[in-house]
Amino acid sequence: MRIAFYGSSLLSSYWNGAATYYRGLLRALAAHGHDITFYEPDAFGRQQHRDIDPPEWCRSVVYAATPDALRAAAAEARKADVVVKTSGVGYGDDALLAAVLDAAAPQAVRIFWDVDAPATLAELRAAPDHPSHAALPRLDMVLTYGGGDPVVDAYRALGAADCVPIYNALDPTTHHPVPPDARFEARLGFLGNRLPDREARVEAFFLDAAERLPEERFLLGGSGWGDRRIPANVRDIGHVPTRDHNAFNVTPMAVLNINRASMAEIGFSPPTRVFEAAGAGACLITDDWPGIDLFLKPGEEILVARDGREVAEHVAGLDQARAASIGRAALRRVLAEHTYERRAVLVDALLRRALTARQAGAVAA
Repeated sequence: MRIAFYGSSLLSSYWNGAATYYRGLLRALAAHGHDITFYEPDAFGRQQHRDIDPPEWCRSVVYAATPDALRAAAAEARKADVVVKTSGVGYGDDALLAAVLDAAAPQAVRIFWDVDAPATLAELRAAPDHPSHAALPRLDMVLTYGGGDPVVDAYRALGAADCVPIYNALDPTTHHPVPPDARFEARLGFLGNRLPDREARVEAFFLDAAERLPEERFLLGGSGWGDRRIPANVRDIGHVPTRDHNAFNVTPMAVLNINRASMAEIGFSPPTRVFEAAGAGACLITDDWPGIDLFLKPGEEILVARDGREVAEHVAGLDQARAASIGRAALRRVLAEHTYERRAVLVDALLRRALTARQAGAVAA
C-alpha cells in the first residue's frame, strides 16, 4: 500500500519524543511491503538538529511551515491508499487534518494517529466546537500511542468508528546493548524534555531522589532544563541525540522513566524510553502507572516507585550485579514480546482490513 504519513518529524528527535516510535513502526511496516512517505514541517529547529538522514525504507518530504506549503503537502494525500495524520505535528494541526481528509481519494483509508491521547481527549472534552469533532466521523479509525480501554472507550464515545492502541516497542537494530561511555557516568540517569505537565513529576521523582542521596551522582538529559535550579549532584547535559541513547541508558547504574501526568493517570502507555532502556539492557526504574505488568514484570524486569523516596531507596539498594540482572531480564522480555515487528503485524492487518472495506464501499457507491 502507498501510505502518506503526516507527523511531527521522522528525521529529528529534537523536541520530538515520538521520533523513535515513528521510526520503529514505519521501518517495520515498510518491511511488510508498504510504500511510505513521511511529511513533516520545517519547524522548531528540528531540521537543524537531525538525528538521521532520510532512510531508505521511507521517502521523506520536509515542507515549509507556511499555509501554502501545508496545502501543497496535504494535496499529496490524493495519491495514497492510506492517509495518516498524527497528533502534535506542530504546525497547523487542525488545518492539516481537514486538508488531508479533503484530499484523500474516496477509496483511501483515513486514520488519525494520536501519540498523546490523554491530552487530545482533554482538549476535545473542553471544546465542543473543536474541529476534530467534525473530523472523527470521516475517519476509518483512530490509532493511539497507548491508553488501553479508557482511551478506546473515550474515542468511541466521541464518535470514532474504531480505536486501537498501538503500543511503543523496541527496534533492536537501533536500541541494543553497547559499551559504557564515560560521558554518561552516574548512579541514576533521567532523559526527558522539560514539559509543563512533566516538570512537577521530574521534581517529585528525580530531583527529590537526588536531594536524598547527595553523595551520589545524577545525570539529567533533555531539552529545556538549562534555567531550572537543580541539586548540586545533578549534571544537566541538555539534548541527547538518539545516536547516544544506548550509551546513556547502559552507563549509569540505573535509568529512570517518568511519565507525564496525564499518561500516568490513564496508564497503559509505556513511553519509548521504557523500550529503549530495556532494549539496551539497562536497569530501569519507573514511576507507578496502571498496566506496567502487561509489559515488564515489577521487581524482576523493572523497578517501580511511587515517589522520590522510593526512587532513592531503589538506587541506594542497587549494586552492579542486581542492576545487570534486571537489565538482562528486561531485554529478554522485550525481544520476545515487544518489538516493532510485532506491532507492525497488527497494523498491517488493520490497514488491509480497512482498505478492503473502503474499496468494497467505493464499488457499491
